[in-house]
Amino acid sequence: MTEVGFYHLLHLPLERALPKLLEKAMERGHRAVVLAGSKDRVETLNGVLWTYEDHAWLPHGSAGDGAGDGEGAEQPIFLTAREDENPNGADILVAVDGRTPATADTYARIIDMFDGRDEGMVAAARQRWRNYLDQGFALTYWQQTENGGWEKKA
Repeated sequence: MTEVGFYHLLHLPLERALPKLLEKAMERGHRAVVLAGSKDRVETLNGVLWTYEDHAWLPHGSAGDGAGDGEGAEQPIFLTAREDENPNGADILVAVDGRTPATADTYARIIDMFDGRDEGMVAAARQRWRNYLDQGFALTYWQQTENGGWEKKA
C-alpha cells in the first residue's frame, strides 16, 4: 500500500529542503519523480538540484523544453509538470505546488511538500489529506524543525 507523507515546510523553503529529502531517497536506493506546478517551476528546481550546495548536486533530468535532459529512464530523479509521467520507474513521488499524481497507487511512497507559511497552501494540503484518507492510503504528517530536519507528528 502507498504511504503518503505530508511535509509541512516552516523554516526552510522548498528549494533548500527538497534536495536533502532527495539525497536520502537516493541513499536508500530509491528513484524519484518530482511533480511540480508548471514547466517554469520544473526549470527552477532543475537549477536548484545542480547548485544547492557548492560541492553537491543530484543526478536528475527533466522533460524541459521537449528535448529533455538525457533519457528519462536513466535518471534517478526526474522532474516534471505532468501528473502521469514516470519515465524512470520511480517508486517515490515528491509532489510540490499542491500537485497530485494521476494514479497515486503506482508509487510506494508519496511525499507531499507544502509551505506552512501560506494559509491557502495549508488549506489545500488539508483537503489533499482528506482525499488520500478517503481513498484508504496510509498517511503520515511531518513538521519541519528549526534546523531543517523533520519531526513526525502523526
